[in-house]
Amino acid sequence: MSVPVSQMWTVASYVIRQKLARRKQYPLVLMLEPLFRCNLACAGCGKIQYPAHVLKRQLTPEECFRAVDECGAPVVSIPGGEPLMHPEIDKIVEGLVARKKYIYLCTNALLLKEKIHLFKPTKYLTFSVHLDGQKEHHDFAVCREGGYEIAVDAIREALNRGFRVTTNTTLFDGADPKSVRAFFDDMMELGIEGMMLSPGYSYEKAPDQQHFLGRARTRRLFRAILSNREKNWRFNLSPLFMEFLMGKRHYACTAWGMPTYNIFGWQKPCYLLQDGYADTFDELIRETAWESYGTESGNPHCANCMVHSGYEASAVNDTFGSIGGFVATVKGTLFTRYRDEGALRLLDEPVEPAHSLVQIATPTESLEETRA
Repeated sequence: MSVPVSQMWTVASYVIRQKLARRKQYPLVLMLEPLFRCNLACAGCGKIQYPAHVLKRQLTPEECFRAVDECGAPVVSIPGGEPLMHPEIDKIVEGLVARKKYIYLCTNALLLKEKIHLFKPTKYLTFSVHLDGQKEHHDFAVCREGGYEIAVDAIREALNRGFRVTTNTTLFDGADPKSVRAFFDDMMELGIEGMMLSPGYSYEKAPDQQHFLGRARTRRLFRAILSNREKNWRFNLSPLFMEFLMGKRHYACTAWGMPTYNIFGWQKPCYLLQDGYADTFDELIRETAWESYGTESGNPHCANCMVHSGYEASAVNDTFGSIGGFVATVKGTLFTRYRDEGALRLLDEPVEPAHSLVQIATPTESLEETRA
């Protein structure tokens, strides 16, 4: 099983309580961004495009705790930037563990071996390592040679020390389904707990806008990748969300399911769009025009989005919101093969070559700017 029973029970009981209280808009995962600076300059991410004075800023542990307590979500994801660059990341994690929150610390792992002594293995902490496929594809995506090997070495170190480790993979247009499936084999052989997947999202500040997937291409790609699975593949995702990516289900966006808090406050409506900030979580929920977001809204910024932050929460809501959704989740958990002859033929089709990703800055340049 890719997720500990204790975590599954905590999330399930939390969602059931929200249902019994008849709350329509409730958070499932808090996306806590304590800083934007990073030691990579990935072309598909625009965080380091902020000016230097913004990149120098960071949340204090107390600000993080206040946001977590205010939100109340059972799971906290800590992306960035690169959170291991935060000088008090160990204190932040320690405080969240004390609150019995399940933490996914999202990292490119370049600093993981250096910083790992700051943390203690616990069921509440998972290192979610960003790997965008096999060596060539990952290094290409993050615009740094050798990044894959450093990350894999750090994963081995974390596993040897008894930490929970998952991978987090973003797939862009031009991804090779056969290579992605081989990557799954590599990760299972490495011994990680499970894999997270998401289509590349159209982040506004990203300098490379050519490779974000549209909905039709997303379904085609994920149908090829996730059909006819190997028995040993383990995913840290809702089975229904994976069916959604494969084109087997339709969901409306649940933008409030994974709210974002960062140095500017509570981001409206999600971390992919920048339509303002709220001072409190309550204000975010009450004053955001949620009907203006999602595919059904007609908002052009949401037209092609199928990203986990908006739709995995929808899948979880389906699981606990109807008998049919619950039965489908059980079925998807027990029967994971998803045989599909047509998907096998997709694997044999030639992959359209991707254009070169835009290199926006070298990691050294990015770091020096924030230190200036």
